[in-house]
Amino acid sequence: MKGTFTVDSLNTLFVVDGTWTSERSFNGKEYLNSVCEPGRFTIVKPAFIRPLDGYYRKSNIANSTKPATYANTREADLVFAKRVWREIDLREKMNQYLASPKQRLMDVLLTAVEKRDVVAYDPTSTKDDLNGDAFSKRLTVAQALRRLADSSVVDVIDKKTGEKTASKIVAGEFNPDDIVKFRLKEDWLYDKQRGIFEPRIIGIAPLIKIKTAGGVTNNEYQPAFWIYFPEARSILATKEAVNRGSDATGLSFDDVFMKRLFTSYIIKQSNDRDERIRDYAQGIDKLYEGERQKLNLKGWELGLWQY
Repeated sequence: MKGTFTVDSLNTLFVVDGTWTSERSFNGKEYLNSVCEPGRFTIVKPAFIRPLDGYYRKSNIANSTKPATYANTREADLVFAKRVWREIDLREKMNQYLASPKQRLMDVLLTAVEKRDVVAYDPTSTKDDLNGDAFSKRLTVAQALRRLADSSVVDVIDKKTGEKTASKIVAGEFNPDDIVKFRLKEDWLYDKQRGIFEPRIIGIAPLIKIKTAGGVTNNEYQPAFWIYFPEARSILATKEAVNRGSDATGLSFDDVFMKRLFTSYIIKQSNDRDERIRDYAQGIDKLYEGERQKLNLKGWELGLWQY
């Protein structure tokens, strides 16, 4: 064998001088000699290989994670069921990671709506849906986005005369940091077949402040739209939630809700008068009443195991 090999990695060239003949090889039918003739060949390689940022390679939950499936529940196996509405305030310390600029819960949900991976539902109450959370009317992507953005009344000016001719409502830009609350709609179920008392989230809604006719914002919050939670779980399971304590948790947003890694307060339970807590309690009494209802749910489960 005669010749030389030259590798120019900077110019991605592989140069062969002379003739190189390898050992004979058998292809299944006959023996062959592999010959490498002189020439210049281009080395195909990436222009830039990014070094590993750290000392371990993180798993990509976007490609490997699926939401855990619920056990099948039959109505005949239910001893107790209670529908609960609760709110998550992102300004509370334990919930602040859900609004992290690295990965906001609102950004995850909004991107899913924009890509049509999930459907946004109209929260407007009707005769058949007094709470507006029965997922009865779909919203288009444009309608959902308009409900999030602040709108303002703008005068229409005639360019020739400079006089006001009309007024129109213009939607402003949406800032995800403006969403500081989410509402959950869930069912608490006791399955006698499995002996388990557990919550199952039905819907989630970002809350926005209500603007009065004069454009003044008050302290009342209302859902911008509802998202059917079982439909959103496949998306939430592929998005990693930022953890305040450790970077090695690998928790998804679906894990956050399944493991109940948030604080919240109850605003309503199903009752014969269909009353919300704020209908009969005001101020700090609303929080006390929500805590009382939360303790009642826990007390019901504890009461099952008294002998």
